[in-house]
Amino acid sequence: MILSFHPIIEADKNLICAGRAPGATERAAIQKAAAVIVPQGCTPSLYRMARDHCPHVFPNLDVRFDHPGKCGQVQLFRKLGVAHPPTRLYDCLDQFQSDGAAVTFPAVIKLDWGGQGETVFKAGNRHELAVALERVRDCEHTHQSGFIVQPYIPHRDRCLRVTVIGTRLIAYWRIQSLPGCFGTSVKRGARIDHHAEPRLQAAGIAVAQYFCARTGLQLAGFDFIFDQQALDRGRIEPLMLEINYFFGRAGLGGSQAFYRILIREVDRWLAGLGLAVRGTKNAADTHQKA
Repeated sequence: MILSFHPIIEADKNLICAGRAPGATERAAIQKAAAVIVPQGCTPSLYRMARDHCPHVFPNLDVRFDHPGKCGQVQLFRKLGVAHPPTRLYDCLDQFQSDGAAVTFPAVIKLDWGGQGETVFKAGNRHELAVALERVRDCEHTHQSGFIVQPYIPHRDRCLRVTVIGTRLIAYWRIQSLPGCFGTSVKRGARIDHHAEPRLQAAGIAVAQYFCARTGLQLAGFDFIFDQQALDRGRIEPLMLEINYFFGRAGLGGSQAFYRILIREVDRWLAGLGLAVRGTKNAADTHQKA
């Protein structure tokens, strides 16, 4: 029996667990299942229950829950030897202030959570650093803590996104062309380019493949930058910025294209287990993104 918690992937049994913690009903169904499909927005409690009671869960998101937040990701990059910008980790603002380490400007401050660049700040001087740290303090008042400090690395205002969906990897650039705008999210005005710098794209894809082979990760968007000074010297080294478990779909062709890829990869995964899933394609064709 195949069990799906995903709202558009129909299986032998379908359950929706949005907005509530899983209970005895979900546990019993998982224990009977040969394979479980969970949604992209799977909660830690549902994911842990699925992993504890079924040998086959798609997508594999172990590292998302084992290494949460940007701080957890940096620790994982270090463990796996994945190149990334030099990074200092802080649990709280008091720890940063007692550290006494000099900050090299320009610097980048990233809160431990958030997406689309909303919690990432560039500081070109002490005043801008103070403004960013005040944001850290405000968040700590709401019991959200943890941040990282990195040097700003010149990268021609472009970021390589490599999206992993099952066995499929799709790479494209997000290029910021708005003068004075920091960040390369589409929300902040970046344009998408699928064709530029194929050698650099291939390098980023290779790192993402290595990462997924080591961790089993099956659904994520990796962000890479390339140090322009290193490129000028002929050195191609993707620097991993972060892993996005919720990612935009514009570079994939939109939500419908994303779901078609996802469904094919779920079918491929099930076929590899000697199983089959039914009824997914019509659901994907009629699904509308919230």
